[in-house]
Amino acid sequence: MSDNDNRGQKPQGPGNGGPENGGGNPWMKSLLIWVGILLALALFVTMFDGRTAASGGNTIAYSAFLDKVDEGTVKDVNISRDMISGTLSTGDRFKSYPIPDSTLVPKLREKGVSISAKPEEGPSMLALLLYQSLPFLLFLGIAFFVLKQMQKNSGSGAMGFGKSRAKMLTQKEGKVTFQDVAGIDEAREELEEIVEFLKDPTKFARLGGKIPKGALLVGSPGTGKTLLARAIAGEAGVPFFTISGSDFVEMFVGVGASRVRDMFEQAKKSAPCIVFIDEIDAVGRHRGAGLGNGNDEREQTLNQLLVEMDGFEANEGIIIIAATNRPDVLDPALLRPGRFDRQVTVPRPDIEGRIKILEVHMKKVPLAPDVDARVIARGTPGFSGADLANLVNEAALHAARKGKRLVAMAEFEEAKDKVMMGAERRSMVMTDDEKRMTAYHEAGHAVVAMHEAASDPIHKATIIPRGRALGMVMRLPERDSYSYHRDKMYANLAVSMGGRVAEEVIFGYDKVSSGASGDIQYATGLARDMVTRWGMSDKVGPLEYGEPEGESFLGYSSSRPSRMSNQTAQLIDDEIKRIVEGGLDRAKQVLSDHVDQLHTVAGALLEFETLTGDEIKKLIAGEDLDRPDPGAKASTVPRAGTSIPKTRRPSGPFGTPTPLGA
Repeated sequence: MSDNDNRGQKPQGPGNGGPENGGGNPWMKSLLIWVGILLALALFVTMFDGRTAASGGNTIAYSAFLDKVDEGTVKDVNISRDMISGTLSTGDRFKSYPIPDSTLVPKLREKGVSISAKPEEGPSMLALLLYQSLPFLLFLGIAFFVLKQMQKNSGSGAMGFGKSRAKMLTQKEGKVTFQDVAGIDEAREELEEIVEFLKDPTKFARLGGKIPKGALLVGSPGTGKTLLARAIAGEAGVPFFTISGSDFVEMFVGVGASRVRDMFEQAKKSAPCIVFIDEIDAVGRHRGAGLGNGNDEREQTLNQLLVEMDGFEANEGIIIIAATNRPDVLDPALLRPGRFDRQVTVPRPDIEGRIKILEVHMKKVPLAPDVDARVIARGTPGFSGADLANLVNEAALHAARKGKRLVAMAEFEEAKDKVMMGAERRSMVMTDDEKRMTAYHEAGHAVVAMHEAASDPIHKATIIPRGRALGMVMRLPERDSYSYHRDKMYANLAVSMGGRVAEEVIFGYDKVSSGASGDIQYATGLARDMVTRWGMSDKVGPLEYGEPEGESFLGYSSSRPSRMSNQTAQLIDDEIKRIVEGGLDRAKQVLSDHVDQLHTVAGALLEFETLTGDEIKKLIAGEDLDRPDPGAKASTVPRAGTSIPKTRRPSGPFGTPTPLGA
């Protein structure tokens, strides 16, 4: 067992939860207590039930008792309402149960039997009350026990639904500092200033500056919003409360608002402090959204949150930091200054940011001398911080599976291909015809990309099944791009149509497969954006006709009037079709003029299964490849789906990010 397996364990004994401290199983302790209570109740019932005679003796039948009276062997009797007891002349005790008999007393007097009577001793009022209320008390005891256990397990108590679930982070819980945050320098600087406010408020107060009341972290998933919040907790040196937006809303009306009040009450007691609300869009959505006027409980919770953040009662010293990847759905009242004074955008890192992030994660991995973080960063445009952390982890796992002691550049390349294109599926079995169809399909993409000047360079082409794709051509931009031009979009349309055109050129019109479904979907979406969002159609003009994405999601209305006439809608459809068919015609022209290159690249894919961008350039230029041996022999699978990867495509096909504008 490793040292880590024993970490945090303490010797049993006083003060450490051992037997001497009563630190046994709490369930066993509770069980013993309740068993004792039940035994005491049973004893009380037995003592209360005084129907058994206080005296001993044998029980005899009433007829036998009369016979003994007639025989004169009865010395004395004691008569009560439900018992006759006495002594025989032999000294033996007896008892019997009486029946209504008016002749008994005269007969006893006739025989000279000593007769005595004992008055009926009824229970006291207190005992009678306890006896009658025993079932109710037992039910209350069981209910209390169950609720107590729920309180221990839930942490907030069965009767504490309105208590805040905010947790205070301590220094022991994985301290993170700003030194651990890389690649998002501007966002980090914004938050470092808030920490500096808390540490030295007089520096800003003497110039009339006030500490910001809140900061909203906005960014795509995986960009480091929560990591920034943890860094603030590690740097600020003040109490740090953390809670999720979903922790406020419950099925019970009023619980969410009560939890908001309780959270701020806790924060006031610990001020100055920071409260971090993760995924605030769960509670901060637009009010009045959806059918039925929205979720009333959620809206009450939001209203209470708005009041606590900036109402009549000032919450001095409480800074609210929240994170979301859906700023478009947040209520405008939540975003105004005074509540969230700063909106800090946490973007995907650029190449320099990716280098810094890779260096942070590579510190924990033994690297081979050939590993270059800049080369890896250049080949991972669009990756978030979480993507890069996953890339380093996958490379380490690849090296471990191979039994290596160091992680080399080859493992990083394999990990990058796995993350971007999906895991290889060499166990799949394809027929020779399907494999040949896939090779020409991917060769069509590659040849068109090589002849389109505005196209991004090819990173890799493969016919090895990966993820849900049977093959793919991955293109990567040479640098980070934030806007795209018309010529690049038309080049992307031509490349996306290259696979379908290659199938038609080589195998005929009737043999075109469904493998181009992803290509068609991408091309249609790109053309629609060009027409309706970016004004790249001369007939439609520079007008915006796209539907806002957030509106239908928020559900302001179950049915919205169309933003365009039927004639305009028809014109838009015609323009989309014209643009997509223009890309199809460009692909046909390229492949018709260079069909020999199509055969060359397809043949190389059938032989080697995977080609790099440089190798495809050599083939196009008529040069031979330097590989001594062909790659692994191809296996085969039934054809399904598209050859364009669907595993990680946050953007266009072949790794091309979606164009953002003209």
